[in-house]
Amino acid sequence: MSTLPVYRWRLAPDGYATIRQLRARGLRPGGQDVAAVLERPRRRRGPLFAYLYLVDLAKPVRPMTPAKRAALAKANAAQQVCPNCKRDAGYRIPSSLGMCVPCAYPEEQCAA
Repeated sequence: MSTLPVYRWRLAPDGYATIRQLRARGLRPGGQDVAAVLERPRRRRGPLFAYLYLVDLAKPVRPMTPAKRAALAKANAAQQVCPNCKRDAGYRIPSSLGMCVPCAYPEEQCAA
């Protein structure tokens, strides 16, 4: 088993990119293994690590199909329906509340 090269924060050579950097360029890892590791030191806790991939082996992002777009729209619409009052809130229901704001804070809605 070979060990991966570890680079310090901002010192990785050209030709490597994180997943976010690949996505910003319209690319994806495309099944390749992790090529290197990026290490960002922190003062009070352990370091943060990010995986680096070779840009040369990256593939273009797959285009969105009509079926995928429809499924995504349906999932987003479902997250806007309040499970308590069954109304469309017009925004994504916060998972911290689990319901729309008027249902979560009814006393504040009556005072307004």
